[in-house]
Amino acid sequence: MPVALLLALGVFGVAGVVLAVVDARTHRIPDVVVIPSTIGVLTLMAIAAGVIGQPGRAVAVAGGALAAFGVCLVLHLARPAAFGGGDVKLAALVGATLGWFGPGAVASALFVAFAGGAAAGIGAWVAAGRRAEVAFGPVLVLGAGWSLARSAL
Repeated sequence: MPVALLLALGVFGVAGVVLAVVDARTHRIPDVVVIPSTIGVLTLMAIAAGVIGQPGRAVAVAGGALAAFGVCLVLHLARPAAFGGGDVKLAALVGATLGWFGPGAVASALFVAFAGGAAAGIGAWVAAGRRAEVAFGPVLVLGAGWSLARSAL
């Protein structure tokens, strides 16, 4: 495994934990963390693709970022109060990271995140007896971690 790929996964891991914790506490995903992390992951994975002589991997990484960003952007545009712009940017980071492993890894991360978000929302609604806000960042990072562990094995 190329060092650049390991570094990209490390960047994602650290940023993912930071962003999940911040979002859980504040319902905000700070640009100062998510944007540089996404750029770093994209750059490091492109370098890794060059090192192993598989430029198609760099295309897959960019495609994963764009696909996850696009899906979440549609949700944001449909319900901006329910699905924030930070979640859209975090989805791009998740998509870039998992794009290395293919479109199935990106799709499964989003599926797990949406299922987890739905379960958390229902649980919060039942517990609170009313409409409750649930941060999506933590479940998106959890879905990415699940998919990453599944794909890397």
